[in-house]
Amino acid sequence: MTRRDTAFLFDLDGTLVDSVYQHVLAWKEALDSEGIDLSVWRIHRRIGMSGGLFTRMLLRETGQEISEERRTRLYDAHAAAFNRQHAQGAVKPLPGARELLAHLTAQEIPWAIATSGQLRTARHNLEALGVDPAKVPVVTRDQVRHAKPDPDLFLAAAERLGVDIHRAMVVGDSVWDMLAAQRARALGIGLLSGGYGEDELARAGALRVYEDPADMLRRIDEVAARG
Repeated sequence: MTRRDTAFLFDLDGTLVDSVYQHVLAWKEALDSEGIDLSVWRIHRRIGMSGGLFTRMLLRETGQEISEERRTRLYDAHAAAFNRQHAQGAVKPLPGARELLAHLTAQEIPWAIATSGQLRTARHNLEALGVDPAKVPVVTRDQVRHAKPDPDLFLAAAERLGVDIHRAMVVGDSVWDMLAAQRARALGIGLLSGGYGEDELARAGALRVYEDPADMLRRIDEVAARG
């Protein structure tokens, strides 16, 4: 394959930015504000899935009905709590994230970002990475019909890059990323930086699993075509 035959589609939270646990705490605060009692570990296991699936999970595990009005309040409270943590400096790029993206750019290997987060929370993480959505394809939850584990985000990102999804590699930190990659018929690359174990990511379809972006960059020749 030539370098242009390979493309990388990155998740954002937990993959390029160390923000998974901040999202967990933000969701916990939002749920508490609505009187919904859910353990932190249960929230963590759902980070990365679509908001619709998340609220259906709430109904299943708490027995509480989630109306559209209540869902909107939860989203708003989560966004406010997460953005507050970001303003306090709690959210930063993961080790090697900027360097990995810079390496791919220098090697003329296309890449894009596809996140199940809404733009109002994703924009802070993009700024932390130094990613300009005017120059780099960025697909957020606001722009597709279904989020992960459906493949819509990654299909849209590949289309924005003008590459064949079957030649793309989805880089993510959760089983929801890997399941979405399989449904898109792309190759999945898992990172441990989101809190999922290597076996979990591999069972969900990850071809390779690395510790974080820095580890992936050190071994980039395993997944990127060489010139």
